[in-house]
Amino acid sequence: MTAQASVPAAEALPMPLPEAREPGVDTRVEQPEAPDSTRQKSWLALYLSLLLRRDRLAQKAGQLFSGLLALNVLFLGGAFICSMIFNSVAVTLGDVWILLAALKALSLLWLLYYTVGTTRRPHAVLYRDPHAGPIWVRGSLVLFGSCTVCLNVFQVGYYVSHSHCKSQLEVIFPVIEIVFMGMQTWVLWKHCKDCVQVQTNFTRCGLMLTLATNLLLWILAVTNDSMHREIEAELNALMEEHTGNQTSVCLCVNATVCEVFRKGYLMLYPFGTECCLICCAVLYVMWKNVGRRLAPHPGAHPGSPSFRLHGAIFGPLLGLLALVAGVSIFVVFQIEASGPAMARQYFTLYYAYYAAVLPAMSLACLAGTAIHGLEQRELDTLKNPTRSLDVVLLMGAALGQMGISYFSIVAIVATDPHQLLNRLILAYSLLLILQHIAQNLFIIEGLHRRPIWEAAPTGLAAKQGAEPPRRGSLLSLSQDLHRASLAYIHSYSHLNWKRRALKEISLFLILCNITLWVMPAFGVHPEFENGLEKDFYGYRTWFTIVNLGLPLGVFYRMHSVGGLVEVYLGA
Repeated sequence: MTAQASVPAAEALPMPLPEAREPGVDTRVEQPEAPDSTRQKSWLALYLSLLLRRDRLAQKAGQLFSGLLALNVLFLGGAFICSMIFNSVAVTLGDVWILLAALKALSLLWLLYYTVGTTRRPHAVLYRDPHAGPIWVRGSLVLFGSCTVCLNVFQVGYYVSHSHCKSQLEVIFPVIEIVFMGMQTWVLWKHCKDCVQVQTNFTRCGLMLTLATNLLLWILAVTNDSMHREIEAELNALMEEHTGNQTSVCLCVNATVCEVFRKGYLMLYPFGTECCLICCAVLYVMWKNVGRRLAPHPGAHPGSPSFRLHGAIFGPLLGLLALVAGVSIFVVFQIEASGPAMARQYFTLYYAYYAAVLPAMSLACLAGTAIHGLEQRELDTLKNPTRSLDVVLLMGAALGQMGISYFSIVAIVATDPHQLLNRLILAYSLLLILQHIAQNLFIIEGLHRRPIWEAAPTGLAAKQGAEPPRRGSLLSLSQDLHRASLAYIHSYSHLNWKRRALKEISLFLILCNITLWVMPAFGVHPEFENGLEKDFYGYRTWFTIVNLGLPLGVFYRMHSVGGLVEVYLGA
């Protein structure tokens, strides 16, 4: 009975007691460490993500603060300039010059501090943006900066030649601008690719202060016509003096020297506005690159091509014909367009030239855009602040010449659209708008296509990639370089018709845009000189419209040449 009774008792306790184990053997079930390690990794990943998020938030806060600083400086300077325009008695041009001189002095101090700080700290600039500051941008920066310095030299000479009836303080402001533009051009040339890693917020504020100063200089150059009015009044006074009438206008003592200063100032005046715009573009890219960390860049891509014609014939030939014709018209105007009859003939010839060139450029752009659509090439979607700025500048700068065209269309339609010259101006304005739109489409499509040298042909890639690396990373690197070079040789030795057509179109457009850049940049301004729009809108209003639009138009042509060069190289 006891034994039988003990059986149910044993069955009642089916699980072994914790003490029931063999001596020396640990029968405890070992718990897996996956939850703990997962929890630890999750905490570490969360901490790192918080740090990265904190870094991004700090970067956004620095950009926001520096942007607000630039906006406040722009609003203050804009208020001064607008007050000078609408109430020149309360706020004079001298007051605006004093404000700009103070901003130039602060920007100069920051440029000196930035140059010394980055030179003495080797770890200040660990990365350099390979896409920022291409050679055409830096070349334009040096060209326009030098021309702006020469412009201010001519202005100083003009003021000195009128020192008997002008204040000596007026000479100081051009001298300050000479120092500012010279220093700024040198610093931007040297540091345009920098990705600064120290004192990021202070650097952003300095860059925005300098950018706002350049924008205010551009706004003043666009809206201030006092120097032009003074030169025109002096020329009219000289004509009256020859006829025997007395005048109270301040005249120059040495007429020959003053003529040189006047001609130099009027010819180089557009370059001052161009310099301000190109400096703003470079400063903006530097501002976007502050605190930016890039992957190691070994230098030039082994497959990146140099600028070669690759057998292109028709594009360069047609472009050279357009260039020769445009330069001939420019020379004829500069030498012989002094009388009213010749001036009218020149205007007819000028607008007829544009009416012939602009449709050809528009058709070439539309054909190139269609070929881009036929190409089965991958889009380049990598983040690139330089390319994004290029697109914004193309779209924004095109508004200058397009705005002038729309104002001209309204003036012609409202007055007399039946005359030959007016019909040519109307056709020129409409064709110019269409050409800007078509060219922007072509360039933007080309800039967002992945360059051909970045992707090897399928056959070569499969053939070269079939053999795995056998001697480590050095062998793998040499095979990658060899594969890229073979892909480059294959792609450029077997150009298909689409790529050849794109190269022909790009070369034709490059030469045409150079022609259309040279003519207004060196003093050909028929929009202001033909008198039609000036009589319709008034001198001051049309002066502001033309001074706002023409520098943007010149900048657009120059910027288009750089974009077309990249499209040509990537085709």
